[in-house]
Amino acid sequence: MKKTIFILGLLGLTIFGGLYAKRQFYEPKNKLKNARTEEKNLVHQDEIKSGDLIFQTSLSGQSKAIQLATKSKYSHCGLIFKDGNDFYVFEAVQPVKRTPLDKWIARGQDGKYVIKRLKNADQVLTPATLTKMKQVGDQFNGKNYDLTFEWSDDKIYCSELIWKIYNRATGIEIGKLEKLSSFDLTNEAVKKKIKERYGDKIPTEEIVISPASIFDSELLKTIKSN
Repeated sequence: MKKTIFILGLLGLTIFGGLYAKRQFYEPKNKLKNARTEEKNLVHQDEIKSGDLIFQTSLSGQSKAIQLATKSKYSHCGLIFKDGNDFYVFEAVQPVKRTPLDKWIARGQDGKYVIKRLKNADQVLTPATLTKMKQVGDQFNGKNYDLTFEWSDDKIYCSELIWKIYNRATGIEIGKLEKLSSFDLTNEAVKKKIKERYGDKIPTEEIVISPASIFDSELLKTIKSN
């Protein structure tokens, strides 16, 4: 009897300790600390370079709808650049801006992310090309986020930003361009978000590029997945 009570007590402490540790790990005050450690490891292990692409599951209000419509775990992405000794993610949020890498990682679900890179990055991403990519990116800096995912430069969404920077600086198309109608728009969460954005006039023929399409591009290789 005493042995059973002891075992149950030990099991309870283990579960409680695990839940406490998990809670502490994901506490807002600890998220950035963990992300800073993650960034230091990436730099120390030389697993990150300018021109890399980074993906995460966003905690934004539209994230779930994007995941359901594109059949992908990842709903947000950005482009990594190094400035001096620091790494940043150039991203389309509101507005388009560069975000310190550690803060970008901390902002995603559970601090999880995936870094991808061109398979032939050593040949393509020369210093001159990276400079050109930054120049193209500067044209979008400060622009508003595109809530209706239109294929224009007036407003920009995350995967569109990456696609256009790479295409205009290198001529490479990372990810297949699709039409809005090619996504799964049947889920109720997706229908609700579409109704909010478009009303009854859904632009089904609008050209779009999704984070999933870029993520699945055969031109890329995975560098880091945590």
